[in-house]
Amino acid sequence: MKKALLALEDGRVFEGTAFGAEATHTGEICFNTSMTGYQEVLTDPSYRGQIVTMTYTQIGNYGVNPLDFESDRPQVRGFVIEELCNVPSNWRSTQDLSSWLKEWNIPGIQGIDTRALTKHLRTRGAMRAVITSEAMSAEEAVKRAASSAPMEGSDFVKEVTTAKPYLWDPEDKESGDWDIPSPSQNRAAGPDGIVRHPLAPAKHHIVAYDFGVKRNILRRLRQAGFRVDVVPATTSAKDVLAKNPDGIFLSNGPGDPAALDYIHKEVKQLIGVKPIFAICLGHQILGHAYGGKTFKLKFGHRGGNQPVKDLRNGKVAITSQNHGFAIDPSSLPSNVEVTHINLNDGTVEGMRHREAPILSVQYHPEAAPGPHDAKYFFGEFAAMIERGC
Repeated sequence: MKKALLALEDGRVFEGTAFGAEATHTGEICFNTSMTGYQEVLTDPSYRGQIVTMTYTQIGNYGVNPLDFESDRPQVRGFVIEELCNVPSNWRSTQDLSSWLKEWNIPGIQGIDTRALTKHLRTRGAMRAVITSEAMSAEEAVKRAASSAPMEGSDFVKEVTTAKPYLWDPEDKESGDWDIPSPSQNRAAGPDGIVRHPLAPAKHHIVAYDFGVKRNILRRLRQAGFRVDVVPATTSAKDVLAKNPDGIFLSNGPGDPAALDYIHKEVKQLIGVKPIFAICLGHQILGHAYGGKTFKLKFGHRGGNQPVKDLRNGKVAITSQNHGFAIDPSSLPSNVEVTHINLNDGTVEGMRHREAPILSVQYHPEAAPGPHDAKYFFGEFAAMIERGC
């Protein structure tokens, strides 16, 4: 098996064996604590510019299949795991993980101590790294990592946003809930063994800014009764309002929210004009549009087990998260209320405007992967539009 290296900018080097593509890529190294859902992680546009480590020990068990992708391709710069399963066992699998990453020129490394790597990142913080399966000394790899571009100041939204506007799932073929019945349930399934549930008619028309939107967010919006017009990140507030939507959605996405001035100024013009719901990067962009600031977290929140407290009622939800920046609550104006906090570190997880119909969350209520505790937010958005506040 071919040798591979993972080198961090602080000089720490891990040696393992290669899978995926024979390539050398740099990026910010981070870790995700989800036990399943590696397909969704790899294809989430929010991971653009990052090398992702999975803390779960064996990855690749159920292969890959296009129906579970969150975008058209893997978005990560590299993939770091403890052990690769080369023989996937799942009837929905269409390909093994290694060959799929190879097709997209994404290098992977296995056989390293991911526990030691994760503890190192928790202690020292997320940092620049290089992953390589090509001939390279450890010293050269460390230099490559240290000289690569930092995450701070990076605009990756321009790499993942849609090139042109489109209507999401106009024929309602992609958004319906589905399940796999057991033989004892005696329910009619399609030729793929899946039962698909019909969708209710769309009640509200919204415009969704695509900063790197996950497909499952669009599915949840449609399930909640929205007809979704998706627009590029560079779309002006004037062009959005010309569509006369009932509401506006600000999506997740990658990179540093402070580097997106051209988006902040457009979102600022939408505040108080239409109901707004924002997730993850959209939540941070909204914070900047309010006049607030963001800061970089030491090692970020990435995984499906983050506890969040709703300060309005004291309830705690276990949430799916993927972000490396957070809003500074002291920078927010008095007409913006912090509604949710992370119980691990007290950072802002949700906001609402006291005067305008606007709400936002830092985490992912659509999960994929992760728990569905916070799925109700899509219904709250619909209710906010219906009551106009």
